[in-house]
Amino acid sequence: MLKYVLIIFGSFIIYGHIYKCAKKKKPFKRAFLTMLIGFLVLIAVDIAGIFTGVYLPFSMLSVTISACLGIPGVAGMIVLCWLL
Repeated sequence: MLKYVLIIFGSFIIYGHIYKCAKKKKPFKRAFLTMLIGFLVLIAVDIAGIFTGVYLPFSMLSVTISACLGIPGVAGMIVLCWLL
């Protein structure tokens, strides 16, 4: 579990640095929001799975992917579940 926390924290720092290099205002707030949106999309897909039949397993790996990659990470997991 510690390695997942470190991966998420490292992604937060990397996102913050990327936003800072791009000269965005409040880079760490943007990084936090990017990660939060990815997590919220994972929850939304899980809830919508009742109606659509598309389920993503809610595990530490899926939470880490959604936090690190955001919406594209969740979309990628949906595609992988659909293909496999």
